Order: sequence, then structure tokens, then C-alpha cells
Amino acid sequence: MSETADDITIMGMPTASPPDPKPSAPVEEPAEPESAEARAAKVPTEELDAEVLAKGWAAIAEKCPTQHVLLSWAARTDMGRVREHNEDKYDFYDPEEPKQLALRGRLFAVADGMGGHTAGQVASEWSLKTLIRSYYSPSVPENTEAALRTALADANTLIYNAARQFEKANGMGTTIVVAVVKEDKLTIAHIGDSRAYLMRKDEPLRQVTIDHSWVEEQVRRGAMSRAEAEASPYRNFITRSVGVDGEVEADVVTMSVQPGDTILLCSDGLSNYLDEAALASIIGNKSPSQAVFDLVDAANVAGGKDNITALVLKVRSITAYKESV
Repeated sequence: MSETADDITIMGMPTASPPDPKPSAPVEEPAEPESAEARAAKVPTEELDAEVLAKGWAAIAEKCPTQHVLLSWAARTDMGRVREHNEDKYDFYDPEEPKQLALRGRLFAVADGMGGHTAGQVASEWSLKTLIRSYYSPSVPENTEAALRTALADANTLIYNAARQFEKANGMGTTIVVAVVKEDKLTIAHIGDSRAYLMRKDEPLRQVTIDHSWVEEQVRRGAMSRAEAEASPYRNFITRSVGVDGEVEADVVTMSVQPGDTILLCSDGLSNYLDEAALASIIGNKSPSQAVFDLVDAANVAGGKDNITALVLKVRSITAYKESV
């Protein structure tokens, strides 16, 4: 099913893939800096309360965005042609409160759970809920990259602890890729092999993330060619995931965005079947809704042996904030 949104909403859809998990929880406002475990212990898994967040942000000094980025986006997740369940999820948060928008921006994410039917779905869903709740808490660092690292650490702690507490959740984990658009900046964070791509006018589509996988490490060391990596039976063996270990390091990068830019977030159920040329050709100048529909269909036609998730963002314009409201 394809989804689009312009309002503040939190959604989750099932996805599929590898990694390991941890439990989820909302982050409270601490008097002093807290560890990820302390924060995760406080975080329940109920739905995000936008009103509570708004009250927390009201205590922060007045700050409004200087630029407004007009985005259109859509996402679609699919079980594929072989799997009997979907462990993939996508989620987002698009604040209307000016202070939240100025300090945190808008967040979009895709997660690919692993560990079996129930465990994989729980890992991907809990990790995204915890990520959003933690990232938008006034208690985390103001810097976008630091805030994302903190939120991902909270998600990791949650899934890791859950996997240790519940026998059926043993081996649970998830990959995750996150995009935050704050004014004219795009920050991408990821753990595992879920990917982010950027397509810019008059430039070829390029992969922004580097897979945390065994074959990618071999390619970067010169021990394996790209063609050998793509054909390797170990290409789905990932070296980092949310919830497998007590601590995990996310890769985070920030860049400027321009009108006309297209950002694609996806699980490996898409990227394993469509190379960069195919992705660019399918996305083209289509609307995000049509693009995600066609991307998922193409991955199914090419094999569809895994769950498939695609989330496409298009930057329509960048204007002065006061001119946009």
C-alpha cells in the first residue's frame, strides 16, 4: 500500500530483512545527561503524544526557522512474492510547532527487522517509535547529528534489552536509515544495509550511505570486486544492526539540499534487485506516489524474494520562512 502525508502523523508499516533488536521507550526530560539505558528504561511504547512534546518545547527559548523547505513525499512497503510476513516498517514525524521545526526539522525513516516473524516486526516498529520519541525530546542535544546518535542509541538499548528479556525475541534486531530535513540541510543516519540515495538535477543518482555488511568491507579493502560482492552468497551478512549488541555506532552525514533534489530511503529488498541506473530511470520526474509504486513493482518483477520498502522525498522549493507561512 502506498501512503502520502502532509500532516503531523506517525505511521508504521511492516518490513523485512536481517539485524537484531531491543525494547522501545519514550525519553523524559532529565535534569542531567542520562545514559541510553537510563533513558530507554523510562520510555513506554504507547503512541507519541504531540501535545506533550509541544509543552516540553514551550519551555525552550523562542526560535523559528529561517527557511521553509516545501517537500512532497510518499512511501510504500510490500511483503514481496516469497515471504509470508512483512518485517519492514517506515515512519515519519512532521512538526508544525515552529520551535520544533527550527531545532529538529522533519524526520523520515525506514527499518528492516530481523529475527523471525514476530521479533522482526517488533524490532523495526519499536526502533522507529523510540527513534522519533527520543529525537524530538527537548532533553537531547540541539545539534542534529548528535540528536540522531542519541536517539539511535536509545532505540538500540531498547531492542537489545527486550531481546534479552524475552525468549521469543532472541536474535531480534533491525537495520535503520533516517533522513532529517532541517531548513536547507539534509542529515542522513544509518545502521545496517538499508540505504539512502540522492538524485540531483543533471547528476546521476548516487548512494549516500555505505552498507554495514561483510561484502562491503571486502570491497573497500580491495579483496572483492563490486560484481563479486553483488553475486556473493554472503551479501546479506550485515556487520552492524540495532539491538544485537549493547552499543552500536551509526554513520551520520549532513549535506545541503536544493530545489529539485530527490531522496530515496529503502530496505535491501529494493536495492538488492535494482541498481542505481534502474532506480534513477524508474524515479525520473514522477511524483513520489507514482515513484514508490513503480519501484516496489519493479523489485517484485525482478524477484521479490524479500520484503520491499521505498520512501521518496522531493524538494519542491526553498523559501524564506516568513514568506511561506
